[in-house]
Amino acid sequence: MIKISKIEYYLPELVLTNMDLEKEFPEWSSERIQEKVGISQRHISAENQTVLDLAIQSSEKIFKEYDRDKIDFILFCTQSPDYFLPTTACILQDKLGLRKNIGAMDFNLGCSGFVYGLAIAKGLLVAGVAKSVLLVTSETYSKHINPKDKGNRCIFGDASASAIIEKNENAGDYKFCLGTDGSGAENLMVKKGAFRTDFTLNPNHEFNPENLYMNGPEIFNFTIEKIPGLVKETMEVNGFTMDDIDYFVFHQANSFMLNYLRRKTKIPAEKFYINMEETGNTVSATIPIALKNMMNEGMLKKGDKVLLAGFGVGYSWGATIVEF
Repeated sequence: MIKISKIEYYLPELVLTNMDLEKEFPEWSSERIQEKVGISQRHISAENQTVLDLAIQSSEKIFKEYDRDKIDFILFCTQSPDYFLPTTACILQDKLGLRKNIGAMDFNLGCSGFVYGLAIAKGLLVAGVAKSVLLVTSETYSKHINPKDKGNRCIFGDASASAIIEKNENAGDYKFCLGTDGSGAENLMVKKGAFRTDFTLNPNHEFNPENLYMNGPEIFNFTIEKIPGLVKETMEVNGFTMDDIDYFVFHQANSFMLNYLRRKTKIPAEKFYINMEETGNTVSATIPIALKNMMNEGMLKKGDKVLLAGFGVGYSWGATIVEF
């Protein structure tokens, strides 16, 4: 019913390697970081570089081969917007020189954001509101992280991905499975910076409330509890078995978590794509970056069915199947 017509992504020029982190934190070795999370480097936005700047770069790469006048709607997913208001999507419309008779909106989701964006885009396309949707997932989580937070600094990188979503009358009408559990909100949170000030800070959290706080063990437990069932449910509601799916692309959180999930869900290794070594966890941009890399590597062929699964902050999770 829908297709991802094009994907492009942009990575900031500044690169933070494991060796760089080792110099700051001598108690950690670059080899240990690589072994633990499967990441050797990550790209970090410059001090004056925002998600809007990154989004312009990834979107302009799209428009080298796609007519920008065809865009009917912008969906912009970010948790590090340029402003509380106005919406970054509106500014992006102007910066890209897109038509003014189009829709544009931001939505605040993290690691499940690309799947949710596909669901929203499908609704717009099926309802006839749009024929071509520009879905942007852009994050600069590094700006939320305390410089002394070696754990999160070794995991997260900054990036933007832009995708064109259109209708595909020749593909199946694949269903989405979405989920939410707000009781886990405090396990991945920036506690201060908006308008709720009556927060209580976890006494074990040594950094400022303006910084990103992640309770890694609880996030891991949530993922292991929810995602195997999500994968099973997504295949069942679409009438598929494991044999019907050509590839599985999960949110690229870290290699330890992904390999654990793959074993738990009994997905064959040759169908399970992991590629975050040079980008790190780029939050809502990980899935489109992975898909673009698969395209570049010649892995995806016409008719291939790929199960996408995103999960994380919120708690929020979502999965669907896309056909190429």
